[in-house]
Amino acid sequence: MHPHPRPLPARGRGDLESLLQEIGACRACAGDLPHAPRPVVRVSAETRLLICGQAPGRRVHESGLPFDDPSGDRLRGWLGVDRETFYGHPAIGVAAMAFCFPGTNPKGGDYPPAKRCAELWRPRLLTELPKVELTLLVGSYAQAWALGTRGPMRETVGSWRGFLPDALVLPHPSWRNTAWLQRNPWFEAEVVPYLRERTREILTTPIS
Repeated sequence: MHPHPRPLPARGRGDLESLLQEIGACRACAGDLPHAPRPVVRVSAETRLLICGQAPGRRVHESGLPFDDPSGDRLRGWLGVDRETFYGHPAIGVAAMAFCFPGTNPKGGDYPPAKRCAELWRPRLLTELPKVELTLLVGSYAQAWALGTRGPMRETVGSWRGFLPDALVLPHPSWRNTAWLQRNPWFEAEVVPYLRERTREILTTPIS
């Protein structure tokens, strides 16, 4: 038996716009960040495909657009969409585990996403997204939060069918994972075609 994604909070009918304004004004981690907070989240009431990554990188922090970097290029390739569709289609939403860039680790890569962010905002935000049909759990931090476990990436992603149809587990599209993708060709042979088909269905099929 594979673990299943934790249940979403009961669907509410609050004000998503007001919540996003609260998130945009959040300064809870100001004392812990090496820069001024700049929360980056891009969702709407029409979000049907929700992408949950780790945290914004430096380039995303500067532009304010999620996945506005080489990782985003690879992710869009997996989805089978271009930049215009990724940022312009109302069915696609992005809400990482932390909304602010955590800073760069001198040892390489970025620091992990701050746990405080998910604790403060994630349950409320998910409640305001009642149309989500598929959640992409991108990377180990999103998977640990949603699934309640954090195992080896190959084992978790290798069990991807066990989390369907509500969630799809993916490795992070960072170019640091190129070697992982090369060692695990089944991902692009099996998971990516499924993801592209689900994405196409979500973007082209009206909600009944």
